[in-house]
Amino acid sequence: MVKVGIIGASGYAGAELYRLLLNHPHVEIVAISSQSYEGKMISHLYPSFYGVFDMIFTNDQEVIEKADMIFASLPHGLSEKYAKQCDEQGKKFIDLGADFRLDQEKDYQQWYQHDYQYPQLHEKQVYGLSEVNREQIKQASIIGNPGCYPTSITLGLYPLLKNHMHKDEKIIIDSKSGTTGAGKSLTEDTHFPKCNESFHPYKIASHRHTPEIEQELSKMAHQAVHVMFTPHLLPVNRGIISTIYVPLKDNVDFDDVYDIYQKTYQDEYFVRVLPKGQVADLKFVQYSNFCDISLHYDERYHQLIVVSTIDNMVKGAAGQAIQNMNLMYDLDEKEGLMMIPASF
Repeated sequence: MVKVGIIGASGYAGAELYRLLLNHPHVEIVAISSQSYEGKMISHLYPSFYGVFDMIFTNDQEVIEKADMIFASLPHGLSEKYAKQCDEQGKKFIDLGADFRLDQEKDYQQWYQHDYQYPQLHEKQVYGLSEVNREQIKQASIIGNPGCYPTSITLGLYPLLKNHMHKDEKIIIDSKSGTTGAGKSLTEDTHFPKCNESFHPYKIASHRHTPEIEQELSKMAHQAVHVMFTPHLLPVNRGIISTIYVPLKDNVDFDDVYDIYQKTYQDEYFVRVLPKGQVADLKFVQYSNFCDISLHYDERYHQLIVVSTIDNMVKGAAGQAIQNMNLMYDLDEKEGLMMIPASF
């Protein structure tokens, strides 16, 4: 059994972690921590766990002491010190925050206004996009779990960029997320009277996921890739849907593109390339670890339109983290993640 601990377990991603891990046959949750709720039972915060998982929130050090596999679900700038402790003790660490996603410290400084506390740790980090970096993840001890928007976007573009079927032009990305993506702390935009019956863009041309998206897409294409990324807030609890517009090379046929996507993901259980004519819908991935992709062709402009949708709390956070843990421990990737989305 893998002894698992969760630091920052009172947030939405933390709650998703233990909701999913409770169904994992090879995991024992040994400790969970919360600074705000230390000493209180989980059901005090999330009544759905009453009588099912009555663990009490403890402190961060007890989590590291008891667990061999530590998940951290914390705001940026807080995870490095725990990663250092885990590294010194030979324990595995998966960060659901932003501290281990970017390769270059200058990007982290620019977009998150923080320096690396322990630069040597970042030489060990692996970007945890499971379907793309599988072999590196298996050997890693520190994983930077991808952001929710980047997960939907990178999986949506990977086959196209890997096979160099796109023109070397800016890619336009229009993404929408449910309100859980903003976390539990309220902002002006996430108060119910503001976000209910509303739909609006935010952080236009300035969202912190932009350098992560460009970094990973550039790796896939083996050349610099630039994006125009605009996120929007949907008045729903969970889910992300990204609509991506990509000019195709003149000699590229849409049928060839579709075939490449099918071949790339044919053995990937959690990525579903939908039949031609169907449109990916966030409703049919909610509460699951699936990424649904539909492909569409604008004949007038010879452009590919990719629609990629995930549950931001599962494939975009806790589910992908567990998928990465499974890889690190040579377990079946699907363990603990076999939830089927509801149909209505």
